[in-house]
Amino acid sequence: MKTNLSARSFQAPRAANLNRRELLKLLGGGILVFIYPPLSLQAQDKLPSGFIQIGPDGAVTMLTGKIEMGQGVITSLAQMAAEELDVPLSSMRVLMGDTQLCPADADGGTWGSLTTRNFGPSLRTAAARARAILVQLASEQLGLPKDQLITRDGCVIKRADENVRVSYASLAGGKNVETHLTQTPIPKAFAQFTISSQPANRIDAIEKVTGQAKYAADIRVPGMLYARILRPRARGATLKSADTTDAEKIPGVRIVRTGSLLAVLHEQPDIAERALALVKAEYALPQSGPDDESIYQSLLGRAPSGQTSGQKGNVVTGEQLATAKVELTYYTPYVAHSPIEPHAALASMEGTRLTVWASTQTPSGTRSETGAARVITPYVGGGFGGKISNPQAIEAAQLARAVGKPVQVAWTREEEFFYDTFQCPSVIKIRSGLDSNNKITFWDYQVYFVGDRGAAFFYDTPHYRIRRYGDYSQAQPFAGGPWRAPGANANCFARESHLDALAAVANADPVEFRLRHLTNTRMRRVLEKAAENFGWRTAKLPSGRGCGVACGEDAGAYVAMMAEVGVDQKSGAIQVKRMLCAQDMGQVINPEGARLQIEGGMMMGLGYSLSEELHFSKGSILDLNFHKYRIPQFSWMPKLETVIVQNNSLSPQGGGEPPIITTGAALANAVFDAIGVRLNRQPMTPERVLVAIQSKPPTLNPPECSGGQIRLSWNGGPGIKLQKSATLSNPVWQDVPDTVGKSSVSLPLSDAAAYFRLVKP
Repeated sequence: MKTNLSARSFQAPRAANLNRRELLKLLGGGILVFIYPPLSLQAQDKLPSGFIQIGPDGAVTMLTGKIEMGQGVITSLAQMAAEELDVPLSSMRVLMGDTQLCPADADGGTWGSLTTRNFGPSLRTAAARARAILVQLASEQLGLPKDQLITRDGCVIKRADENVRVSYASLAGGKNVETHLTQTPIPKAFAQFTISSQPANRIDAIEKVTGQAKYAADIRVPGMLYARILRPRARGATLKSADTTDAEKIPGVRIVRTGSLLAVLHEQPDIAERALALVKAEYALPQSGPDDESIYQSLLGRAPSGQTSGQKGNVVTGEQLATAKVELTYYTPYVAHSPIEPHAALASMEGTRLTVWASTQTPSGTRSETGAARVITPYVGGGFGGKISNPQAIEAAQLARAVGKPVQVAWTREEEFFYDTFQCPSVIKIRSGLDSNNKITFWDYQVYFVGDRGAAFFYDTPHYRIRRYGDYSQAQPFAGGPWRAPGANANCFARESHLDALAAVANADPVEFRLRHLTNTRMRRVLEKAAENFGWRTAKLPSGRGCGVACGEDAGAYVAMMAEVGVDQKSGAIQVKRMLCAQDMGQVINPEGARLQIEGGMMMGLGYSLSEELHFSKGSILDLNFHKYRIPQFSWMPKLETVIVQNNSLSPQGGGEPPIITTGAALANAVFDAIGVRLNRQPMTPERVLVAIQSKPPTLNPPECSGGQIRLSWNGGPGIKLQKSATLSNPVWQDVPDTVGKSSVSLPLSDAAAYFRLVKP
């Protein structure tokens, strides 16, 4: 059966129906408190961004447009509300991302490490209001002044006689409560916290480890059809023709065409897949375009004019003061989000009313894009910015309208890679210099196509300039999209790698060199805590031990990372032995959740740094599954250590994005410390490590005498070997045994009179 559907536009619904009586009826009655965004973020019509409901059974339900995608906010937000309400965490219920029950999120979606920072304070204020309302109701019911009452464990209690009490359930039961406070309550101070600031197990843990948790692709409704969609082989390809004759011969198959969308539908997903394979399609493919090697020159060739986003002094003056200069260029590639759960959505029509279940970071945006009456967001299996865009939900909605039945669109892994909105590539050029005292005199920074997030120069120098050329939305051939710490990981990789290059020229220890240029006391403290817990030993670069450091700032958090690596100079493989991340993120609501987020950022950073890179040519993406696109594996995992730097004077800041930004530079700097080779392109694959090793001239270090032996060391590398000669005027060079591919050797002290050289075959 064929169905033709012309393109239709749907006017975005202005907002969910916020009639409180209807909402309370849906929720089952009780006390309803509105959560409003901070004044600086408040929408023009001052709509609430969430609700707190205290039900007749005493349970507390928090309703928010935020979603849970593994970052743990379902637990930390519950902790914040429970803290202010003086109820056990176990009595909290959290409903997220349902546009019929939850108002639109004031941030527009769950992204940018904004949930705790922006929604958290409003939630705490609303919960404090709810507690004050309960005290006021109890005061009226018990006939006691409010100042004689306290709250604890879901009850209002007489301070002088704890036998006199009334439960929240009793106060909320059997009625809808509408009351007004004469004073705005003040949320608790951090020192008063007993639930927030304490480690808590995730409240979604049991569902997830037992397989009970539902994701969008798990949703089933009666009569639903599975859709498989015809996809081109390259971005930018145009469909010339499609013959569906053979596919239509399969019983129960339905073919839907709408514009460029051609879908095969069936009650069984495997039959839909088999029918799709029978469609004979012809495409006009792109005949030109860059590949993953030429992309950097392509970007530079089409870069827009630059904009200065940070400046101090005059870089020309600073350059004139320099006695040593370092000029390097750094590169990062297209990187896929590659979440464990691919995009999925189910759309169901009931009359003219459309309901969509979607794996999305933007439920309200999805509602507008699909014209749905309701969007329900189940658990989301990873997003990292990639699920801000919702094409699968739009496809499901179009198909459901076309056939009048529920339709599920669940992307395959290949579709996920093909249609992802990637981290876009970057080129970052840095010129800098040192004076005779090894102080930085100037810093000239140019970043192309990832913006200047994370590019701020927080080290002390009298002259610097930061210029940005375009952002990720302007990248080609594939438009970039939001990802974890957009731009900050590329900028931090370049800045902190370059700081180490300066430290090497200064013949300095990289930690001491940074501290010498840090007047920011918060960053100094984080770096010192990292060094203390890592057991950092001062040494000049390169020391041969394989330790690196990097500092960064993102989402209001300060981070310092240290890493220890080993490098196999025959294969080029980097083995990461140990990583430590110290992070100041202000007040920490759930220390256990914070540590998990830090470890997750470190782990994801390993992939960005060592293996993840999208290969493509003329619009064709060549990495469409994990056998080619390599994400971190369990066997890679080093010892991961986290240090939460206490800063309880600062409100909670971002926790999920900052750890990733320092990983690349910490590892690159550790490689340089190990073998004296500077890697300025991510990912640092074995092939690129070998090229770097082989392109560096072999250098023999001064000999060291110890224990009756002479120790010689050099920069090593595959094939490099040591030779010696008794004389230099008429040398007879002899190979020193067992030195090929090594970087040191111990010889008898009698060889101290010999002459040595390094050679390549």
